[in-house]
Amino acid sequence: MNTIPAEAKLPVVLCVDDEPNVLASLRRLFRGKGFEVRTAEGGKAGLALLASEPVDLVISDMRMPDMDGTEFLELVHARWPDTVRMLLTGHADVMSIMGAVNRGEIYRYITKPWDDHEIVLIVRRALERQALEQERQRLVVLTACQNEELRGLNASLEAKVQARTAELWAANDTLQGVNEKLKHSFITSIKVFSTLMEMRGGNLAGHSRRVADLARRIARKLQLDAHEVQDIFIAGMLHEIGKVGFTDALLNTSVAMMNQAQLDAYRKHPAQAEHLLLPLSDLKNAAEMIAAQFEHFDGGGFPGVLSGTAIPMGTRILSVASDYDNMQIGTVTQTRITAEEAKTIIVHGSGRRYDPQVVTALVDLLTAPPPDIQLRPDERYVSAPDLRADMALSRDLIAPNGVMMLSAGHVLDERMIQKIINFGQAGGVQLKLFILLASCPPAELPEESPRPSDVP
Repeated sequence: MNTIPAEAKLPVVLCVDDEPNVLASLRRLFRGKGFEVRTAEGGKAGLALLASEPVDLVISDMRMPDMDGTEFLELVHARWPDTVRMLLTGHADVMSIMGAVNRGEIYRYITKPWDDHEIVLIVRRALERQALEQERQRLVVLTACQNEELRGLNASLEAKVQARTAELWAANDTLQGVNEKLKHSFITSIKVFSTLMEMRGGNLAGHSRRVADLARRIARKLQLDAHEVQDIFIAGMLHEIGKVGFTDALLNTSVAMMNQAQLDAYRKHPAQAEHLLLPLSDLKNAAEMIAAQFEHFDGGGFPGVLSGTAIPMGTRILSVASDYDNMQIGTVTQTRITAEEAKTIIVHGSGRRYDPQVVTALVDLLTAPPPDIQLRPDERYVSAPDLRADMALSRDLIAPNGVMMLSAGHVLDERMIQKIINFGQAGGVQLKLFILLASCPPAELPEESPRPSDVP
């Protein structure tokens, strides 16, 4: 005999029959088998009992006077669909059994007389099946609830991920903006250092910028990558920084007119520049280019007696660009010479002092017609009197003497605009500036294109 824990609820079995002796037999059969047994004499009594308390399983006789088993079980199925339904019949009436199966959806039918062991086993299996079905339904409901919770959590997580992603993108945009600002400030500082150096000697004004611009054009002509082009431009801007310790007399003496002591001091300025720039890791490549600027392509230079491709490409370009401008401003030769004469000397030194490949690029640039200065889509060309506060420069503002006055990106105010106007009036020139279109409504900007002669 099975033992059931006292706290466990026993399954309730309802036996419905119009014969009291059958009900008594069924009660005795199921008593002590782990069930609570209820009996009802007829279908109406059975329905009343079902309405008063929960029942797990119903065993109904087929033939009863007030309501047959098929009708009774059909009503049970309609009102209490979770209650297991079984039919007890003593007649081999196939049609009645089929009706009970189809309308009442019974679990099993049992014929009279029954086998006690068999009927108990059938009831147990039916209740086990019911318990499994209820557990399945419970798990289905639980799974549905958990899935709904997971959908909610997933939606919340997606929203959090999107919000966090947006924050990261915003932070990334901010960092990129800061990085671009730092890079701009870095380049501007280099230009300022170069300008300060050139202010010590009248013939040096604009020299470093012209060298840097020409070196950059040669580098692009040779199709070097953007990073190397940038390093070459920086080297051009700083290639004279080693002269910072020169006396005014040495600074204003051409190389051709120097005595031996002056010449010895002059030849040290590339190494001095390298030492000055060494603490700045971002300028390492530029410093190496500057340090080797007295090397010759044929190996006849100094200090490392390098030759050919052992000399950095940036240095080979810098040497050509620097000497070409130096000859015209009189810092190398005793007197100033023309651009055509300087080009001739450079060509004559090809293969000895200079890299033939670089010389060819220079000649190609110099013999090509000067390109018109084209406005970018994001800028306008504005005369000084038409400037307005909050306009931003799209390019460096260079004075007629070659000195940088303001760097690209500088935002103008009323005070600075007045200084620009006064500077132009004092020098007898009308300065024009490249202005970022986004910094000013297009309606306030004149639609004009610059001519090459307009640009300092």
